[in-house]
Amino acid sequence: MASIEESKAVARRWFELVTEHRIEAICAMTDGAWTIHGGPPGLPRGPDGVRELFRIIGPIEQKWTIDDVIAEGDKVVVRATNACVQESFLGILARGRRQTFTATFIHRIVDGKILETWRNADDLGRLLQLGARIEAGIPEK
Repeated sequence: MASIEESKAVARRWFELVTEHRIEAICAMTDGAWTIHGGPPGLPRGPDGVRELFRIIGPIEQKWTIDDVIAEGDKVVVRATNACVQESFLGILARGRRQTFTATFIHRIVDGKILETWRNADDLGRLLQLGARIEAGIPEK
């Protein structure tokens, strides 16, 4: 079993590799049974799920900045900020706009590999930065 400090290092490294878009290096640190909660539905497990996740994300320029790393047992919580430019997000065209948003990830790390990830990100704030608008529904009579 890896120490808490070793697991924190794995989580930090994951963010570095995501920023660098090094998909195969991320796959190497991902357990064969890996799954993500709060990501796109229906991803395969393990490294194939990581590859599919990046395929869905598409071309992106991003920089993750880690704000906090907290660990207990086999879980490492990372609160981070992302500044990115992406062609579109959830169907809203970005038109070159840089988006900045916060996210919290919980990684379950076993024997130095990420086995499970929970993601909670400010996707609504990101959509609003891209120009999406919320419209109130019209009450039915």
